[in-house]
Amino acid sequence: MASVLFVCHGNICRSPMAQYVMQHLVDEAGLTDEFDIDSAAMTTEEIGNTPHRGTRRKLAEVGIPCGNHRARLLTRADYERFDHIVGMDASNIRGILRILGSDPDGKVSKLMDFTARPHDVADPWYTGDFDATYRDVREGCEALLARCLEG
Repeated sequence: MASVLFVCHGNICRSPMAQYVMQHLVDEAGLTDEFDIDSAAMTTEEIGNTPHRGTRRKLAEVGIPCGNHRARLLTRADYERFDHIVGMDASNIRGILRILGSDPDGKVSKLMDFTARPHDVADPWYTGDFDATYRDVREGCEALLARCLEG
């Protein structure tokens, strides 16, 4: 089983979008039982909140179910549970490493680093552009799934 934890600032926009996109890709590939996928925040300000309405709206538009996720905080225990801890931008990576303390097994990476065009996934909380965020998240999740299937 492969396990993936997506992380962003508040766990209401980018990381739950990535969680549900990845779950959708895994389900479509018939690999549901082979993946553990979740998402978490680096900060406490949105803990307990559901995904942002823009995230829910975009996922509905592309036919991807958005479950009953509630924002939660990344913990040091997540390092043992997950094979991949995937941030959305450089700031997320710094925050993830601050919370985890270190990354001795090389589990922490940026989502778009799995693609041929590494860059930060823009935060639609600030940009308002959930379409652009979805395009990046979809591309990154497809590349991450391919990497997981390689071994």
